[in-house]
Amino acid sequence: MEWYQLANVAQIDSPAIVVYKDLVKENIALLKSMIDDVDRLRPHVKTNKIAEVVQLMQQAGIRRFKCATIAEAEMLGMVKAEDVLLAYQPVGPKITRLLELVQKYPQTYFSCLVDRKDTAQAISATFAAQGRRLPVYLDLNVGMNRTGISGEAAFKLYQYMHLLPGITLAGLHAYDGHIHDTELAVRKAHCDAAYAPVAALARDIVTSGLPQPAIVVGGTPTLPIHAARETVQCSPGTFVFWDWGYARNFSEQPFHWAALVVSRVISVIDDQHICVDLGHKSVAAESPQPRVYFLNAPEAQPVSQSEEHLVLRVPTASAYPAGSVLYGVPWHICPTVALYEKVYVAEGNAITANWRVIARDRQIIV
Repeated sequence: MEWYQLANVAQIDSPAIVVYKDLVKENIALLKSMIDDVDRLRPHVKTNKIAEVVQLMQQAGIRRFKCATIAEAEMLGMVKAEDVLLAYQPVGPKITRLLELVQKYPQTYFSCLVDRKDTAQAISATFAAQGRRLPVYLDLNVGMNRTGISGEAAFKLYQYMHLLPGITLAGLHAYDGHIHDTELAVRKAHCDAAYAPVAALARDIVTSGLPQPAIVVGGTPTLPIHAARETVQCSPGTFVFWDWGYARNFSEQPFHWAALVVSRVISVIDDQHICVDLGHKSVAAESPQPRVYFLNAPEAQPVSQSEEHLVLRVPTASAYPAGSVLYGVPWHICPTVALYEKVYVAEGNAITANWRVIARDRQIIV
């Protein structure tokens, strides 16, 4: 039996995600081995969205986390995470929801991102009215061109926020998700160039008389590069489950596939075509095909995909009769997990539990 095959797979109503608990723990251990100090790790939980996975990280000594939604932040509060950065600029009612999180989970140190003066003012007013201060990180645009601020405007906004009530400056945040060169040396050159203005701004902040800012940078692709910078916090996310896309593009990283999509053949079309129940409602569909690599059908090639169906071309369709189970590695695991209400948990080639993907919800309680 291959490592991924499950003795009690008959109990799984496919399509489904199976999380291999021992491999998750191994990936966490590998992450720790790549950095000099576990306190410099701030994993992003958007990949897993599962409280039990976060608790495995906590058991390994990781105490800082990053998230993208209020629901993910609440999940972290529920498991008593010590330090949670909402790596998103809250606007409108999200500011109030963040305040409610701070009030509901006082044991957790919550913070967020800001890249605009008016947002800083709104956060300041909301928290000052309750006699509180929220730690904020200035979000820097280092080439992703999605959110963030750069240049002289960044320094001026940082200085301005220092004067606001209701806010405490925590540091700088820079996400370099646009850097995904396959060759590590090229990736490092681009990463270093993107990081240079972050380091320069940190120096200017100290020179101006303000405290040394904490710096939170990167994701999984640039993890090996930022891990060598002794003064920054690293925030990978995909590492915990890994996926086919990152395994293909970043082969220097040692992580294991710890989450697979399980599907079944529902129809044999002809001698070379089969249909499985893995439509684009069940695996991340934002990337071109192939969106999944089947470990026990590596020769399978996608022909078409709709909401509930995936047609595959195979050398011999008779090798995959109706009911056959296929184990697939998604090209992109993060949005794939968010498609499921729960995952099956495997230990020792058998399903042993279910875990709720609790933070896929946009709102838990708060």
